[in-house]
Amino acid sequence: MSSNLDRITVHRAGAGDLPEAAALFAGYLDFYQRPAPQERVLAFLRERLDRGESVLLLARTAGGEPAGFVNVYPTFSSLSMAPVWTLNDLFVASTARRTGAGRALVRACVAEARAAGAVGVQLQTAPDNHAAQALYRAEGFEPDTFAAYYLSIPA
Repeated sequence: MSSNLDRITVHRAGAGDLPEAAALFAGYLDFYQRPAPQERVLAFLRERLDRGESVLLLARTAGGEPAGFVNVYPTFSSLSMAPVWTLNDLFVASTARRTGAGRALVRACVAEARAAGAVGVQLQTAPDNHAAQALYRAEGFEPDTFAAYYLSIPA
């Protein structure tokens, strides 16, 4: 018996994947009502990749169509004195929802973090994003006891 996860593949995106990843990233920005021109999105992703600042994982359907992505920023935890990964962005295209793409991306992220020696994966999601929260909890993530704060610095 096969599951939806059997029909999704996830790989670390390279330069050749950036146009497809940028199209998905633009969908992510639209979802959060932060639209940006495609060329700006592509330049942002290319710069992160070129500088080695992020790990970009791309999910594809069995037919090879881009299904979603996860964007991770490797960083450090001072309290753990060890590397941690910040799962900053996860998005599944509307046509690929309910296929297991989100779950496959989360699992691939955790596997890559483990292989890189990270002691954990941290993330934040919107309080009303119940679908994402359910996925993260199902994959073993637990709510953190620290309060999240953010200060916007105008340009």
